[in-house]
Formats: sequence, structure tokens, C-alpha cells
Amino acid sequence: KPAPATPRASENAAEPPNSPRLHGAAPKTRTPGTATAPQAAGSSGYVTFDTTSNPVVQAKVGVSYVSQAGAVANRTAENPGWDFAATRAAAKDAWNALLGRARISGGTADQQTQFYTALYHSLLHPNVISDTDGRYPGFDGTAHTVDAGHKAVYANYSGWDVYRTQSQLEALLAPQVASDTAQSMLDDYAQTGQFPKWSENNGESYVMVGDPATAMIADFYAFGARDFDTAGALKDMIAEASKPNDNRPGLTYLDAPGYLPHDGSYGCCNFYGPVATTLEYATADFALSAFAGALGDTATQHTYAHRAQDWRNVLNPASGFVQPRAADGTWTGGFDPTSGTDMVEADSWIYTGMVPFDVAGLAAAKGGDTAMNDYLDTVLRSYTGDKGYAWVGNEPSIELPWEYDYIGRPYKTQATVRHIQDQIWSNTPGGLADGNDDLGAMSAWYVWSALGMYPMTPGTSDLALGSPLFPQTVLTLPSGKTLTVNGDGAADNAPYVRSATFDGSPWNNAHAPTTALTAGGTLAFTLGTTADTNWAAAPDQAPPSYGGDLGAPVPPRVGPLTSGVSAALCVDAADSGTADGTHAQIWTCNGSYAQDWVIAADGTIRTLGKCLDAADSGTGNGTRVQLWTCNGSGAQQWTPGDGDSLVNPHSGLCLDDPSGSTTGGTQLQLYTCDKSAAQTWKLPAAPPAPTGAVTSGVSSSLCLDDRSSATADGNPVQLWGCDGTPAQSWTLMADGTFRVLGGCLDAAHSGTTDGTPVQLWTCNGTGAQQWRATTSGRLVNTHSGLCLDDPDSSTAEGTRVRLWTCNGSAAQKWRLPA
Repeated sequence: KPAPATPRASENAAEPPNSPRLHGAAPKTRTPGTATAPQAAGSSGYVTFDTTSNPVVQAKVGVSYVSQAGAVANRTAENPGWDFAATRAAAKDAWNALLGRARISGGTADQQTQFYTALYHSLLHPNVISDTDGRYPGFDGTAHTVDAGHKAVYANYSGWDVYRTQSQLEALLAPQVASDTAQSMLDDYAQTGQFPKWSENNGESYVMVGDPATAMIADFYAFGARDFDTAGALKDMIAEASKPNDNRPGLTYLDAPGYLPHDGSYGCCNFYGPVATTLEYATADFALSAFAGALGDTATQHTYAHRAQDWRNVLNPASGFVQPRAADGTWTGGFDPTSGTDMVEADSWIYTGMVPFDVAGLAAAKGGDTAMNDYLDTVLRSYTGDKGYAWVGNEPSIELPWEYDYIGRPYKTQATVRHIQDQIWSNTPGGLADGNDDLGAMSAWYVWSALGMYPMTPGTSDLALGSPLFPQTVLTLPSGKTLTVNGDGAADNAPYVRSATFDGSPWNNAHAPTTALTAGGTLAFTLGTTADTNWAAAPDQAPPSYGGDLGAPVPPRVGPLTSGVSAALCVDAADSGTADGTHAQIWTCNGSYAQDWVIAADGTIRTLGKCLDAADSGTGNGTRVQLWTCNGSGAQQWTPGDGDSLVNPHSGLCLDDPSGSTTGGTQLQLYTCDKSAAQTWKLPAAPPAPTGAVTSGVSSSLCLDDRSSATADGNPVQLWGCDGTPAQSWTLMADGTFRVLGGCLDAAHSGTTDGTPVQLWTCNGTGAQQWRATTSGRLVNTHSGLCLDDPDSSTAEGTRVRLWTCNGSAAQKWRLPA
């Protein structure tokens, strides 16, 4: 793209009250010279004024990015006179009107100053780049005109920063500006075939990573700024997310292997940080999904909600951290979570939490809410980057304090956010998020936090709740209605929510009501100095998480491969080697990592980041078996065979201990399958099938229940108060069945239509009994493609569950046994 446009200053077209006495040019040294015009790039002009009789100096400058004539016209149109006091008063009135859309009451003088300073900074950018006649410099280096129906074209986007906080606030408080900004971005796409990323004066710098414009536009729409070409926006978003372009280097890697590899090839445009960028692409994909869903394009919504789950491909289940990963699927060695390798302005401690659209899924992947809590407690020990922990003065860390809301501990969000407000903001010259504001992104975080809410999920209007800093804030919404946030008992040492109401009714959720930003209302908190650990702590009271529609991952079998010749012998990587060609050998079982084998879902058997491999893809008896970089070839495929053997389908031969040797160091081979002890291998035990209660997404006090604990075929499956009885102890089996009391969850009469009742039936292997648990909490009957559903979101005990078209509602969300 072309370089940023250069502003052109106007000459004076009217004499000020105190006219210039001298004028000339100054060279690059900035020392006044004798020339009357600038002689080189970087030089400047100067004027002097005779203040002997009149000490007041007035001057005004017009600026245009199109032409000098445009600069003169802009100055004349916007400021034709010389009444400085009136000009200043008009600017003050304009800012007061804008800032007055958030009216606070109470708090300390310092807190009030910090709030309105932050709000002012939040709304300084982006900036008008079009002239008063509508002309502006395009990204293609030529002049264009503002689109009909829009007031101005805007420029200067710190995209990687502002999509998290500032875009939402701009849409909420200045919806026309946000709409014009969205249309400006569409014009940028029309001129160059891609959205701006981190642009200055309509020139792209390619600073930072990801595809932030997609999230920004989706944020604008979600928060009420909708006066732009939404259909065109969706079309352009899809193109940018599906066709190779400079904004998304490495895009094709999202198809395979499903993440940006450490050793990938990325070409142009300042690419760095493959792990961080994988997470950024996933966030952009989710925002695209949400925007498509809002416009009614469910096919696109599902496509990109699914691809957004690529974050799972860089989360190493063994470590619980996001990590660099090679294209062959191996995790790079020497991992240190405090390292910035493959990250962007942060480390793995910080980026592991960057799944803002599926915090519940992240918690599950890390081992559950307790494990997620332990991670957050650790990473939030510091707010300033100490020891690699969170640096809340920079964007990758800013969602972390709000993630407690998603795991039943909103009181920790309330306390942590207040600590951060006190520690990295102050009413001093350096008191703005450690000085790192990024075109209003950090200031907007402060504004949201002072309101007691946060726009956690890009592309949606979801607001995770903290606690308000002020006794009252009144927001004027795009609809013209108001949202009042009251904090009874608000004080610096009282961050804890003791209770809450919305429009007078109890509100016991860790997220704002869905209608709050459209219809307005009053969200009232009672605050205190001690935590209520039960408020909004139930799973169904957490903010929404969006896990796509992936099948829930099945834990792999991990452990030793024990020999049938002797239970004291195990398959071993010689000398714990990781080099290609390392022998796979027999060795005394010792519990080392060299004997810790993963039976992977893709048919490979792995240890130390390498795959068990038939040397040179051999297919003859005696072919040596080794470790080799995983490459997807037939030489690395293994499947259980007769007599507990391991067959290499590529050759048809079995993994074999030559002559049934018991000598440590004997290299394994391939040999004709014979069911002998030398070809018998005890594989690691499969993880136990998850067993326990299945809790309703409508109410956490209701569970899936076999009515009256009966086992007769056709017995209804219903909702009932959770009671811990065997009739509510369900097991999700590896064969796809869901079992209780010896029977299987069954679609009556193998039905495939909405309303098909669900029952218990003798397990028979039919499609009516096949279920797929997804990462979003659905239970999908794979035969019909329909979801297990609570009719009309009923909370009545005895309600019989049914099949219904999958729709993502709480009536189709089920909390499964871990």
C-alpha cells in the first residue's frame, strides 16, 4: 500500500488582528535562515509577530490531506472568524456533550478526573481525514469522495489494541462516528482488497498481528452502530478470512494443520508470533461468526465458529499452556512459559488466557474450573509483567481479570479489577495505564471497569460484570434510552457485590442483561467490603462462552507399552533420544518419559515429540523400527490387531521383539504377524469414561434423569432436581452411547424430526443411540443431526426431554461429567 498521506497546511487568507512581521524558512537544524520557502523535506517555515502594542497573538491553520486548496477551504468552512473565545467555547461544548453521554455521580475528585480523562482519550481517535467538501486520500493513493449518507471518512486505526475495548465504547457513545468509521474501512477494502490493520493517514504500517478490522466492525454492529453497508462488510470479511492476503499471512495453515506453525513460511508484512497470531485469527473468526449470525447467515456463522476453535491446537494438554508447535504436530523443545517465543509483546503465561469467546472451553481444556482458577491466581500475581506474569498495562493481559466470572468466582474479578484500577491508574501525568494508551484502548478499559462491566467477547454485546466504581453512572444509549448503573455503598475499599437487581428484579448473573444496551434500564448493585462467594457463582450464571460445534476431545491413552515376553520390559526410545532414527528398543520398565507413549487419535504412537516409524517405509520382515519426525506417512500408522498385537497397515506386518529377546537395547522390528508373545503388547489403559450428572443449561439445579429409576425399554428420560442417585449417573462411552442403569439414551422409534421424545432403551448399536458431545455443551444425536432439548426451557420437574433443531440456546446446553 502507499505511504501515509502528507498533510498540507493552508496559507492565511485573512489577516489576523496581529499580523506576522517577518516570515521565512528554517532548515532541518530548525535554526531560522534567510530562505523564504522550505528547501528540503524535513525543513519548516516560521513567522514572527510584533507584540509591542498588542501582546495577543492569533493564528489559525487549515489542514488537508488532499491539496493546499482543500486546506484553505477547510479552514474557511470550519473557522471563518477570529473570535478565539467563541471557538474555544464551541470546542468545550462539543466535548461536554460527548463526555456527558456518561454522567457519573459521587466518587473522589481524583476518580472523577481519571474517569473523564480516560473517556476523553477513548474518544480522540480515529480521526477525520476527509475535507469539508468530502474529498479524502484513499489507500490507493488517489482522491476519493465520502460515500453518500455518511458525514466523514476516518483514519488511524490501532486495530490490535482497540478491538478489545475502544471500538465498543465508540459505538455505544458515538454511534454515528462508529458507523462512519466502519464505512471508511469498507472503502479501504474496496481500494486495496484488504482492511486496514494498523494504519496511519490511510497508509498501512503492518504493525502488530491478526485481523483486527473484522472484530472492530463486528463490535461496532453489536454495540449499536449499524449505519453502514453491513452486507458488504460481511462479504469482505469472508473474503479476507478465506483468501490469502497480506493481512492474514499463513492463512492456508488454518486448513491444515489448523494453527500457524513455528517453522511455517509467512512471506510479507511484518509477520511474527505464530502462537499469538493463531489466537488472534481465532478471535477474528469468532467475531466474523457472530456478525454473520446477527445478519442471519447461519452457514457462515457455523463455519467460522468452528474454525475459531483452532485455539485448541496450540494448547498443549500436557503443560496446560499455549506453546510453539511445528508443522508436523510436535511441540518445540525447551518450553518455558515465561518465554516470548512465538508470542507478541507477552509470553505463554499471558497468552494462554487469550480465548475471550470461549473461556468455559479453555477452563475445561485446562482441567476444569479449579485448574483455571489456579492459573488465573498465578498469572495475576503481578499486574506489571513481573516474572512473566500479567502486564495489565498492555492489551494481551487485559481480559484476564474478567475470566474469574466464567468459573464461578466473580468476587475475584471484582477485587482484582479494583486492585488494578488503584495500581496502574492515578491522577498524575504518568498515571494512564503505565503510560501505554494505544489510541484509547487502555483508557477504554478503565472506563468499562469503572462502569463495572467489560466487553469480553468480540463481535457480541456480552458484558462480563465486575462492580461499579461510582454510586451512579447514567449512559445515553444509541437508541436514546438510558442505562443507569447504581452502586449502593460504592467506595474504593468496597469492590464486592453483595446483591444486584435489574429494573427492580433480582439479578444473580455475572453478566449484564442482554437488553441493557438496547432498551436500557437500571442495573443496581449493593456493594460491600467483604466478598459474597455465592453471588453469581453457579455455572448457569456465568457469562456466555461460545465453543463452536466441535466434538468434545477424547483424552488420548498415555503410558508404557509393556512386552508380552516379560511384564518387566517396555518399549523405549534409546537413550531418551529425539533425533530421527533413534532406535525403538526393549528396555527395563522405568517410568521415564522415553517410555511414556501416546496412542494418538490419528493412528500414530508417539513419545518425546516423535512418531514410532518403520525405517525407510519398509514392508519386509526385519524392517527396523525407530523414532522419526511425525509426517503422516503409512510407515507411522499403527492399529490394534489379533492377540494384542500392533499392526502397521502399510506393510501388513506386526511390531515384533526379535526372537522374544529379553536383552535390554534390542531394537524392535516388523515381522509377519503370528500372535506370539514377542508380538503381544499391553497398551496404556484408556482413561475412564466420564460418569456423573448431566446438568441443564437452563438451571444448574436440574439434571437429566431416568424417570423413577426404571430400566424398562421406553422409560422416559426427564429433567429432575439433581439428587446424586444412580438414575442421574450417566456415562459417555467411547462407542458414542450415553448410558445409565445399564440402558442407552435413545431417540424414540429412531425419530429424526423435531419433537422426537427421548427414552431409555436396551443398547443395540443403532443410530438412535449415537450421541456426540460438543465443546459448546450440546448433545447431538448423530443419526438425526438434532440436539437434546429441554422443551421451552422448562424448569418443571418431570419435563421429558426431546430432539430439536440445534439452535445454541440454554435449553440445549448440558454440563457433562468431567
